[in-house]
Amino acid sequence: MKKTALIVGVSGIVGRNLADRLIAEKDWTVYGLARHPGQREGIRPIAVDLQDAAAVQAALKGVTPTHVFLTTWLRQPTEAENIRVNAGMVRNVLDAVSHAKTVRHVALVTGLKHYLGPFEAYGKGSLPATPFREEQPRLDVENFYYAQEDEVFSAAARDGYGWSVHRPHTIIGYAVGNAMNMGTTLAVYASICKELGRPMRFPGSSVQWKSLTDMTDARLLAKHLVWAAATPAARNQAFNVVNGDVFRWSWMWKRLAAWFDVEAAELQGEGTPLETQLADAAPVWKQIAGKYHLAEADLNVLASPWHTDADLGRPVEVVTDMSKSRKLGFTSYQPTDESFFELFAKLREDRLIP
Repeated sequence: MKKTALIVGVSGIVGRNLADRLIAEKDWTVYGLARHPGQREGIRPIAVDLQDAAAVQAALKGVTPTHVFLTTWLRQPTEAENIRVNAGMVRNVLDAVSHAKTVRHVALVTGLKHYLGPFEAYGKGSLPATPFREEQPRLDVENFYYAQEDEVFSAAARDGYGWSVHRPHTIIGYAVGNAMNMGTTLAVYASICKELGRPMRFPGSSVQWKSLTDMTDARLLAKHLVWAAATPAARNQAFNVVNGDVFRWSWMWKRLAAWFDVEAAELQGEGTPLETQLADAAPVWKQIAGKYHLAEADLNVLASPWHTDADLGRPVEVVTDMSKSRKLGFTSYQPTDESFFELFAKLREDRLIP
């Protein structure tokens, strides 16, 4: 039976890759909602500000989705504002599609801040033991992920559909202008290091350098979202979503540097954040873009140093358990180094890096 997807956040790293997946399956009608959704073959764009409840109602009038995928958020200066804005956006969408009575499943993408705490208390206080497992309780702290979940749970109970929550680790995937994009940020950083003849210096903590960790390919996350929507046993469940391998950054950093033919500096003590390393790099990137005829000369469009620093600077080990999905039949696996390499090749192909 033909299914209709409403992807909220279609221009982002998750939404874009999910749209690719659904279009390829050919049995979906795909609506893509964002403030600036753009034009892509196979997607019916809906441009709207999710904070404006009346505008969302108007934009979704006549749209009858069977599946809603919530893949977006807006960073705010405080966690109280994160909760107000991001829970409100979820509520506005789910209220707007309620009238159609066609929704069968809602999927919400959050992340490991569910276990690590929000930005204001990130990786601090009493944290659950690793590897993180879905049955571990919420932290005793306000968190916009919890507020988003509660909006989904409430709307599902009201309208009678199923839900799933997906908690990826740091996401690797193709998207331009995304606020949390480690892969593209590191590609830009490595390209600058190569141009200037400098080694790549790890920007994070010695704990991250030495400890086991994992990541999530956006394509695997898209596959997981579709799997959960079609699997009865996954109804009303929360899932961790990672690639399936584990690594140490002391190994991965050398792999990434080698792809760019750049020296990887050994970490001595603690790393220097990318926000510091790239503080004066905007003119350098503009020169690189001109020299190699790149498609984007604005460093800030491509790189999000703050996010990469937050992930790599954590003072605790972060590794995730995928047993719940495996037991229910999701067995996809993606080597993380290959995720980086395939992204770098795509960025080069599209003239976003030299």
